[in-house]
Amino acid sequence: MVHAKAYAGTVELWHKGNCVARHPRCYGHQQQILELEHYLDVLWRKPGALAGSTALDQQRQAGLWPTSFDRIWQALMARQGKQTGTRQMVGLLKLCQQYGRGKLQESVEAALAAGCSDAAAVEHLLHRDELQRGGCEAVDVGALERCARPLPVMTEYDQLLTLGGAR
Repeated sequence: MVHAKAYAGTVELWHKGNCVARHPRCYGHQQQILELEHYLDVLWRKPGALAGSTALDQQRQAGLWPTSFDRIWQALMARQGKQTGTRQMVGLLKLCQQYGRGKLQESVEAALAAGCSDAAAVEHLLHRDELQRGGCEAVDVGALERCARPLPVMTEYDQLLTLGGAR
């Protein structure tokens, strides 16, 4: 069951005790406030609709669409074609749900600064904190002495080699 809670400035949707959506209220007549994130699944199937979408236009007007997103999107389209490049951009935008818009923007800008315009590289940069590992622990090599074994004696084997070569 889904519950809606309306406040002066926001509307929230709750499911099983968790807030699953929060939107600003719109008091204007015949106006809508659209969240681009809610349309990403549809835009994945129909990537051509992203460029002219009202939700994207509202994001730009609200200052929530940085120029770096346009730069990576243009580079993706130039590299992969309009449909595939836009689909990759939608895939990057879907990562906002997991990592947040700020971290996505930071990763996009880091990729562009490195001269990279690949969605996989941006995703890799998003995961960089997870990929960092601490330094290795120092091991006391004196403890390895208990594993030391004497080297094998090869004189008898060498004699067999010389006898075999004499025949």
